[in-house]
Amino acid sequence: MINNQWYAILSSREVPRGRPVGVTRLSRRLALWRDATGAPHCIADVCCHRGASLALGRVEGDHLACPFHGFAYDASGRVVSIPANGAHAPVPPNFRVASYPCRDEHGLIWVWNGEQGEGLPDIPFFDELDSGFSYGELSEVWDVHYTRAIENQLDVVHVPFVHATTIGRGGKSLVNGPVVRWEGTRMTYYVDNVADEGQAPLRPDEVENPERLFSLQLQMPNIWQNRISEKLRVMAAFAPIDDEHTMIYLRFYQKFMGIPVMRQAVNGLGNVANRTILHQDRRVVLTQLPKRTELRMGENLVQGDLPIIEFRRKREELMRKPARP
Repeated sequence: MINNQWYAILSSREVPRGRPVGVTRLSRRLALWRDATGAPHCIADVCCHRGASLALGRVEGDHLACPFHGFAYDASGRVVSIPANGAHAPVPPNFRVASYPCRDEHGLIWVWNGEQGEGLPDIPFFDELDSGFSYGELSEVWDVHYTRAIENQLDVVHVPFVHATTIGRGGKSLVNGPVVRWEGTRMTYYVDNVADEGQAPLRPDEVENPERLFSLQLQMPNIWQNRISEKLRVMAAFAPIDDEHTMIYLRFYQKFMGIPVMRQAVNGLGNVANRTILHQDRRVVLTQLPKRTELRMGENLVQGDLPIIEFRRKREELMRKPARP
């Protein structure tokens, strides 16, 4: 994983009030719960006493109590109470587990992967999606590293082949550009796929006024959006489970239908289409080897793979970045 990044790891609805949740994310067993105010917290899902899963325990006010012997943990991962020793007995400082800064924003649970301290950065999200849009959400696990799942969304070459019956109708197989622009850790890539009539594809620097073209965005480290129109978007979060599994949260966003009952129906139908397209991708992506990608891995890439190449370069750059001061 890239250090010092906020990773979207769960949908907010998956962490209810009143009971803990256990998941594997970022190749770690994690226990999450909400305190009395509803704020989420995240610690390692293994009791420091005898190794039981804390996610099987219970929420007691702001604390999470182990199901085995009742040890109570606070949000920092510190044991604050050992029932067998008495309610007022001091707790040795070594009775603690790892904790991870955790936030609930934009309908997602985010965990900070990196050095802790004051002044953590803001959550990186596509903030325009919070302005008048409603959404429907689906999720499923893919048996690939999250880099493979992300790169599928950056692949502008595959559309007329994998999605010939859906979004790839028309056989526009020749790829002009594509043009890639970075703004910090956000990539915008502009797509101009056209019918092959014997012409050579335009190089990225030959594409004029790329901002007029269809565009998509990747926000490092693990969220993406398809900017279909001003009132219609598709967003995905690729939550790393471990080196061979990724939970994909896919959302259909729209703001052209505001009537409550109709809005829910439209969002539901949008996700029917999302699932169809996602499964067309899954059929092929799950066959790719190896299950994770790196900057250099002996592939024969083409000009149209530029967004994938740029993602790998940026990921490599961030992986090498020194720790926060």
